[in-house]
Amino acid sequence: MSRKSWFLFLLSGLLWGVPYLFIAVAVKDFHPSVVILIRVTIGAVILTLFSLRQGTLALAFKNWKFVALYAIGELVMPWYLITNAEKGLSSGLTSLIICTTPIWSSLFAARYGDKTVWQGRRVVGLAVGFAGVILLVGLEAFRDIGNTFSIFQVILASAGYAWATNMIAYRIPQVDGVAVNAVAMIMTTLLYLPFAIYFWPKEAPSSQAISSVLALGFFCTAIAFIAFFIAMREMGPARASLVTYLNTLVAVVLGVIILSEPLTIGVIVGLPLVLLGSYWASRKEKPSAKSVTQ
Repeated sequence: MSRKSWFLFLLSGLLWGVPYLFIAVAVKDFHPSVVILIRVTIGAVILTLFSLRQGTLALAFKNWKFVALYAIGELVMPWYLITNAEKGLSSGLTSLIICTTPIWSSLFAARYGDKTVWQGRRVVGLAVGFAGVILLVGLEAFRDIGNTFSIFQVILASAGYAWATNMIAYRIPQVDGVAVNAVAMIMTTLLYLPFAIYFWPKEAPSSQAISSVLALGFFCTAIAFIAFFIAMREMGPARASLVTYLNTLVAVVLGVIILSEPLTIGVIVGLPLVLLGSYWASRKEKPSAKSVTQ
């Protein structure tokens, strides 16, 4: 991987580690459909302008059928499920469940023909990274384990993320990922508009809720998606999905710094494991000289 890809990978991990906190604040005053509409509208505008400048938008519209499927798996379904689930789950447990995405992504990548996901080092990396995630979040997060339906919603969202990124990468690899998301966000905006109008808050929301939704749209949607899909061009969907490990890392660190959550042994031990696991799982093994000459 190039330095540019590593930087964009880390940037998207940082920006996607914040939404769980923002969503938790936003759903106190906004219905999930309103949160999603505002978030996705901001993202759609910025990504569309970016894609127009790159000259990649027309090809994404031409392949609208695959983009529509992607929109369902990556935006429409997961964003509602996660936003709705956070009414009953802690942000820590939510981020932990989302970290199953690389596992789902490896399975879908193998289904589409990428056998490198089963290389020994990458499998070990997935296991080590996931172990680190469990330590990061801490066993105390499982106090929410009784909310079975909410947990199932987040698991389904994780599988949707994994399927969507793999499907779009293998079905229409020639279409720019940022342009795909621009069109997908336009579709999502149109879909959620009537629901958001119906559930629009009757009372003025708090400034914290408004700020959270705006930050979700600009930073966690527009900027993060641009960074992620540029990095994914080089990394591939299975390895790029490892960004979910960094998401949890960021979420826990923010909790310690901003919310004064305790710095547990799980955090101290888990952070290095997440970084090490992500590094191993993102590296493809080079073929041996023997296999090259045969």
